[in-house]
Amino acid sequence: MLQNPLQVRIEKLEPWQQITFMVSLCERMYPNYAMFCQTTEFAEARIYRDILDSIWELLTVKSAKVNFERQLEKLEELVPNADEFEFYGVYPAIDACMGLAELIHALLDRDLLSEAVQNISQQSVMTVADLEVAQGSDEITNDNQKQNEAVCEEWDVQWAIARPLRECTERDIELIKDLRAELRDDGISNIGVQL
Repeated sequence: MLQNPLQVRIEKLEPWQQITFMVSLCERMYPNYAMFCQTTEFAEARIYRDILDSIWELLTVKSAKVNFERQLEKLEELVPNADEFEFYGVYPAIDACMGLAELIHALLDRDLLSEAVQNISQQSVMTVADLEVAQGSDEITNDNQKQNEAVCEEWDVQWAIARPLRECTERDIELIKDLRAELRDDGISNIGVQL
């Protein structure tokens, strides 16, 4: 596990802040899944997108109702099997699905939120670290992670998402909408895949 002081901070966030942080990281992993689907025609990336949108909506629309059991069932059908593809893109795609599944489980059982927020943060960093290793870097450990630019950048982005959330005393719908718009407009994933 790669460690960062961020982990202590996100554990102390309010539930709405943790959910916003997690959906933001899933939003950043979405292009990896979409690219995989475009390349392989494995599944409809739009279904992943719809599930993500339903979570954003839950955060910003008071009357929003989401059946998360159903969303989880839909998501399970979207997860590719790494053994069936010769293409590295399957791994970031699986990571994107695992992150979103973790978030939905935490929405179904709020006691899992603090654990899930750590896991998704870690998942996103490991997607970056794994790609670095696949491209010839030495294995990335806690001790050498600061020497890896891509991993440092990922932690920086996670800090940039967490910081404004931490500064809010109550749920700020505008902040959530701005964050969502910014991430969607960027359309760049944690490993630099651009939609």
